[in-house]
Amino acid sequence: MDFKVGDQVEAIDDIVQGVVVKVNGGQITVESNDGFLLTYTAAELLKVSSSNAIKVSNFEVAKIKAEKEVPKNRHSKKLKAKERFSPQMEVDLHIDKLTPSTKGMTNFEMLNIQLDTAKRQLDFAIRKKIQKVVFIHGVGEGILKEELYFLFKRYENAKFYDADYQKYGMGATEVYFFQNTP
Repeated sequence: MDFKVGDQVEAIDDIVQGVVVKVNGGQITVESNDGFLLTYTAAELLKVSSSNAIKVSNFEVAKIKAEKEVPKNRHSKKLKAKERFSPQMEVDLHIDKLTPSTKGMTNFEMLNIQLDTAKRQLDFAIRKKIQKVVFIHGVGEGILKEELYFLFKRYENAKFYDADYQKYGMGATEVYFFQNTP
């Protein structure tokens, strides 16, 4: 490739761009954009067209912006009455959700794990001022449900009742806490 003084060039194996200032046989001297004089062979350089600027009209820019613009959702999603008053917290007390394995555990130990979890979650809900908590206990023989009722009765500011049948079936109890706001 023939290079002459004034050509815009770029080094192939380096991050150098500049202008040819001297051609001496096989040696080409380039003044880099940083102002340094560097010497290369013709095989190490590549001619670059002098106009690297991309020409785009305002119309094309506006067209692309319009394509990328996401329309604003002017209507916020309104919650249905059921969703507004749905429980804010659910606690699944099925033993397989609480412990990786029940191997070697007695029914009494499993019941205690479930009750300890329920008490911890109740205390958490009170601390965080969560008004509604649903405890999913399942149907079974009803022993866990009765123990939960006994636990819930210890809380003065709590009211409990069967949770939404359509959503949980017969195996869940909802606890509502009356918040004392001083």
